[in-house]
Amino acid sequence: MSAIFDQTIINNMALSNRLVRSATWEAMCDDDGRPTGRLTDFYRDLAHGGVGLIVTGYTFVSPEGRQLHGKMGIHTDEFEQDYRKLTGAVHDAGGKIALQLVHAGGQTDTKNAGRQPLAPSAVEVDQFPEVPAELTRDEINRIAAAFGDAARRAKEWGFDAVQLHGGHGYLITQFLSPLTNRRTDEYGGTIENRSRFAIEVYNSVRSATGSDFPVMIKLNGADNLEGGLQIDDAVYAAGKLSEAGVDAIEVTGGTPVSGARGPVRKKIDAPEKEAYNMDLARRIKEAVTCPVMVVGGLRSIGVAEAAVNEDGVDYIAMSRPFIREPGLANRWQEGNLAAATCISCNGCFVAGLKEGGIYCVVEKEEQEKR
Repeated sequence: MSAIFDQTIINNMALSNRLVRSATWEAMCDDDGRPTGRLTDFYRDLAHGGVGLIVTGYTFVSPEGRQLHGKMGIHTDEFEQDYRKLTGAVHDAGGKIALQLVHAGGQTDTKNAGRQPLAPSAVEVDQFPEVPAELTRDEINRIAAAFGDAARRAKEWGFDAVQLHGGHGYLITQFLSPLTNRRTDEYGGTIENRSRFAIEVYNSVRSATGSDFPVMIKLNGADNLEGGLQIDDAVYAAGKLSEAGVDAIEVTGGTPVSGARGPVRKKIDAPEKEAYNMDLARRIKEAVTCPVMVVGGLRSIGVAEAAVNEDGVDYIAMSRPFIREPGLANRWQEGNLAAATCISCNGCFVAGLKEGGIYCVVEKEEQEKR
């Protein structure tokens, strides 16, 4: 049996295989961030499809940290019953689900945040839609506490784990990056200082959830931007998070303005184009003791097996393939080892922007022709 289908454990969370559905904005929530029945059905299908762990779409911990429409929120106790239905549906289908926690920081705008966005520094950079306000120390403390409150809700409402979003240019990454962090206090300058916010968020979450609840992070290995976060600094941050007790690190890279080296690349149509964050993942794996996940263009089970058996990563994370094929994990385990049918066109996200919910537009077109 392939190592991909090993049974593993992350801090008391038993997983049936090494396949992870990487976090994906689904655009299936109400305007205030309340999850809908449609989203619950979406996750139920993923659980039935056999993926070892589902990571939800990015979920804002505080209203000013909201970015896109239809995005989940876990900033209020009012959504408890909706979330309990969601996690119950996943568990009834035999799945495990982690809630991804995020604050968009300067990567949102006044319309979505309801105020001038907040960021480490009030800088004008391509990845910010508008110039944000610089966070005060009190605001930094409040946001770190909001991550903790969100994680507490997630644990109480049935999630199996949480994952902090420390990638793709959102607030944790904004602190790590010298391009967006120009502070001269204890949060800026050296990588030790720029890592401080990430550690404080982790500590807030760990304090709220206890030692026996999995707390993971998705972390940029590099921003792939001139002046942005580079791999050596990311290795330092990853090492400090591992020392602090983080239970797993999902390695990613890029920001929305990283061009061809962004987080979600197109035309992944050959094995040699897959696993485009593997070099970053190898470096981070060498620096940490916790399990490491890699995301980025994985489509073939052979490439996935090599990542585990040869490169030493612990989990394979994918997003778009599971949009087209929720049952991909079951298909591979049953012996149909053809590569994922996703063509990496990103049409699924266009559907989310224009139609209020992601889906594979290619699959829909093919079904309509049958």
